[in-house]
Amino acid sequence: MALTMESRMTLNDGSKIPVLGLGVWQAASGKETRKAVSSALESGYRLIDTAKMYGNERDVGAAVRESGIPREEIFVTTKLWNSDHGFDAALRAFEGSRRELGLEYVDLYLIHWPVPRLRDESWKALLKIREQGLARSIGVSNYTVPHLEELLPTTPVPPSVNQVEFHPFLYQRELLGYCEKHRIQLEAYSPLTRGRRLKHAVITEIAAKYGRTPAQILIRWSLQHGLVVIPKSVRPERIRENADVFGFEIKSPDMARLDALDERAHVAWNPDDSP
Repeated sequence: MALTMESRMTLNDGSKIPVLGLGVWQAASGKETRKAVSSALESGYRLIDTAKMYGNERDVGAAVRESGIPREEIFVTTKLWNSDHGFDAALRAFEGSRRELGLEYVDLYLIHWPVPRLRDESWKALLKIREQGLARSIGVSNYTVPHLEELLPTTPVPPSVNQVEFHPFLYQRELLGYCEKHRIQLEAYSPLTRGRRLKHAVITEIAAKYGRTPAQILIRWSLQHGLVVIPKSVRPERIRENADVFGFEIKSPDMARLDALDERAHVAWNPDDSP
């Protein structure tokens, strides 16, 4: 079935997440964030990804509320920051995020980082939040296979999502296979390598071949690997460009060339460093 802007992935808890969303990391709070979220929603995006650490939950929530789009059509994600780990602390942090967003519930609440010794207690808090219906889905971010192997035998409810850095230069095959096996939806942040590899010769050559931009090629590559993708931008024209990835398909030989660019190159944090 061909992907469209309206396509959604069904999570292991039955919720449906849009395949393409807007990330708002490094979007300043205030007018810039509201404008970016409003532009995205006007362009057909229905997934908005924020976090307490980003400092812009209030503005994301305001843009969602002011959009006029029914709340149930918009999928809002936020995350538990490292300083808020532990059972009671995580519950308090979630309520703080919900207050900032000004929303009755969030669609997805993630543990932002696998903080050693405390992440298990934090996960128990997320289970409670889910039971209360305050977060429709719960998941993790920056979890490696060992982190997931530690969590899965101990939880009655597996994470619905694992959000990680993912692009051709960090093609996490083993993690993707593990998540597919356990029905955990992998979600790609920094899919555009934070702009650092957009001029790479293979990327620009393939982009020219398909009459697309390098950014569109990178987003489409992740989509064709079955990921949910959340490119970040605050510029309305880029937000629209990043959504124009559904009218073409990268052919297998070119997918293989992109796959071969993997060099385990992180542009963000490396969770392998978190035991």
